[in-house]
Amino acid sequence: MKITKLLGVAATAALATGALVTGTPAAASSVSSIGLLNTEMVPALQRDLGLTADQALARIQSETAAGTLEQSLASALAGSFGGASYNEATGKLRVGVTDAAKLGQVLASGAEAELVRFSAAQLDSTVDKLNAGERAADGAITGWGVDTKTNRVTLNVLPGKSGVVDSYLEKTGVDKTAVSVVETSSAPTLKYDVRGGDAYYINNSSRCSIGFSVNGGFLTAGHCGPGTVTGSNRVAMGSFSRVSFPNNDYASVRVNSNWTPRGVINNGTRVSGSNEAATGASVCKSGSTTGWTCGTVGAKNQTVRYSEGTVYGMTATNVRSQAGDSGGSFIAGNQAQGMLSGGNSSVTYFFPVRPALSATGTSLVLG
Repeated sequence: MKITKLLGVAATAALATGALVTGTPAAASSVSSIGLLNTEMVPALQRDLGLTADQALARIQSETAAGTLEQSLASALAGSFGGASYNEATGKLRVGVTDAAKLGQVLASGAEAELVRFSAAQLDSTVDKLNAGERAADGAITGWGVDTKTNRVTLNVLPGKSGVVDSYLEKTGVDKTAVSVVETSSAPTLKYDVRGGDAYYINNSSRCSIGFSVNGGFLTAGHCGPGTVTGSNRVAMGSFSRVSFPNNDYASVRVNSNWTPRGVINNGTRVSGSNEAATGASVCKSGSTTGWTCGTVGAKNQTVRYSEGTVYGMTATNVRSQAGDSGGSFIAGNQAQGMLSGGNSSVTYFFPVRPALSATGTSLVLG
């Protein structure tokens, strides 16, 4: 994929001439002229990922291509597909395969290939078994999910509590060799009384944030509802039309005629679609407490056990967040990824936007 297809002629010229220098007016002007990225996104990627402006733009391009390639290879490899992740060191997609005879097929596509033990389907099946027995899990187990980088299902447990894992794995009947146990710093908690892109209030009391505009309203975190909704200016906005929490963490809000959904998040970044970013790709979130922060996509299909209830199918990130960011917009380039759910001091989880769109029967408003 050529840069012109993703970022436009202006960005191509800037990359060729090296005009996008960190912190210069030229950088801000060039980014603004791209039309797909606002002037805050690239500086945030520079700050949080240690990149130059040129590197940030080039990375977005290669990550977009990697995401498209992952979907293609997952279909072509079928049962031998062992998951994929973005290799930031090489700028390529790294693909696991369980059949050595198909390594060449992956290499021919331009991706990196690795022979792995478990297929993506086997790892997802392991997660399904753990989910089915979730009620039997000790409270020290904070969640689990597929980690394509290690080709295992990672099970998170509080420090010093690894001893409770074996009995749970035996009860669920999973293949223990497919599971790796990782001690996490603390239990995940929901981010209440927060706003992501724009603030809104529930029942004139608690506060959350808008995720993404959809036809007739917006998507946000399920744990924020239900109730009536007023906007950040305290003007009547609408009410929750669909709430799913726990198990999921999404909700849709239908707004009244005083409000017009727009295909942007609050710092001006346009939303152009919902293509899923690969593990390892950069991602940014908009939140009123910590502002515009960036990091990388971590393990997907994560099960997270909050004290308020368990949520399945989430995505982990290392994006910085604090109380005040719940429901906020996660976006990779200009592709909507999901709505901030919760986390702890080292991990922030979001609930993917695609299943939320499907379940609510809504579609993104594009910018």
